[in-house]
Amino acid sequence: MSRLFSPWTLRSQTARNRVFVSPMCQYSSVDGFPTAWHLVHLGSRAVGGAGLVMMEATAVTADGRISPGDQGLWTDDHALALQPIARFIAQHGAIPAIQIAHAGRKASTDAPWRGGQGLAPDAGGWTPRAPSALPFSQASPKPKAYHRDELPGLVEAFRLAAVRAHEAGFRALEIHMAHGYLLHEFLSPLTNQRDDLYGGTLKNRLRLPLEVARAVRAAWPEALPLFVRISATDWVEGGWDLEQSLVLSRELKTLGVDLIDCSSGGLVPDARIPAGPGYQTPFATRIRQEVGIATGAVGLITDPLQAEQILATGLADCVFLARELLRDPYWPQRAARALHTQIDWPAQYERARLT
Repeated sequence: MSRLFSPWTLRSQTARNRVFVSPMCQYSSVDGFPTAWHLVHLGSRAVGGAGLVMMEATAVTADGRISPGDQGLWTDDHALALQPIARFIAQHGAIPAIQIAHAGRKASTDAPWRGGQGLAPDAGGWTPRAPSALPFSQASPKPKAYHRDELPGLVEAFRLAAVRAHEAGFRALEIHMAHGYLLHEFLSPLTNQRDDLYGGTLKNRLRLPLEVARAVRAAWPEALPLFVRISATDWVEGGWDLEQSLVLSRELKTLGVDLIDCSSGGLVPDARIPAGPGYQTPFATRIRQEVGIATGAVGLITDPLQAEQILATGLADCVFLARELLRDPYWPQRAARALHTQIDWPAQYERARLT
């Protein structure tokens, strides 16, 4: 049996294989509500054979969206609208998962295919919020720093989003602490220049992300797995790095987090990232080995043999695929054939199986 296609149990949930669909923003929601696009997009990946299908970064507050077209989970009505999607994913054999997030200073931007520039309030945008009043780039709007008194409300927004995610039918949850969004901004000294208990020392910069993780774990059912996506490094001298990520991962493990989803970068626009096949996998390996927590490898994983090697040699416990699954929703079927493994096909597609 291929390691990539071996089942894996996390708490009460068993993934049929270790091909996990990364959360990928579609910029196609309306007022935070999903559309038919999301059902077809995510449902296709479940039908295609992935073990876990994760909904895109889903905002815990309206001003926490990256763009006006982002998915939201700040009302009970949002949870109700997501139920058919979670149900369809589960009916077709994959674990339905969702990532909850706040975009921080990278909020209020247009969709990428319209240039991705910042949106002014009179163009449908809003004032971004951040740990410190530092814009993402010279072209980005200046965010408003959170007052300390507002932070308990932010933690509560994440907690309520976790409750709603469960009500929507999702069976795995991920907290977004990566890619330069709000919780990553609190972690990194490049974006967190606060002089209160939430800034300065590493202990202080960890404080809010850990408060969020603690609140979410308490609200999310004990039987269901909780993931955290991190940027293991900013790729900038003096920024967040792997050594600090190890400290964070140890703390998250004690709070009951089950898996660290290991990405990198995204905090600043001018970071020099040495992107290449599997370039982030070493982060997953170090955290897995030194913290003793399950990890997911992500980043330019495109080939079945590459994915199999990562898992068979113990570099990570699962692989998160993103753009490769945009190109081919049925990549798991093709990968299984390449690895001389047979997996189930939907009954409706069985006549097309290649032997």
